Amino acid sequence: QVQLVESGGSLVQAGGSLRLSCAASRSISRFLLMGWYRQPPGTQRELVARIRSGGSSNYSDLVRGRFTISRDNDKNTLYLQMNSLNPEDTGIYYCNAKVLETGGRGIVDYWGQGAQVTVSS
Repeated sequence: QVQLVESGGSLVQAGGSLRLSCAASRSISRFLLMGWYRQPPGTQRELVARIRSGGSSNYSDLVRGRFTISRDNDKNTLYLQMNSLNPEDTGIYYCNAKVLETGGRGIVDYWGQGAQVTVSS
């Protein structure tokens, strides 16, 4: 089992910055993939950015160039640095980890509880 706890969500004005953190309950160094998803009001959850165990990353077209995903294996923490925020970035941001578990369970998806980000115009 893995617990993921997001923090850093807040209300911010357009043009501002926030950094989200996602603390994992165990070592993330072998997690296959970690990512950030968001769910704007009234819409489905969408991928924001993800990063592989080797460090390569990819981003949604909506955030590329403004957001940066990173992971600190020593601190077992995933980050999302968000710059030049606009009201369309408002939503609940979820941390996700895809973990190859032992005991024949295969790849398991874990989710955090979500962090609210609100960008005012």
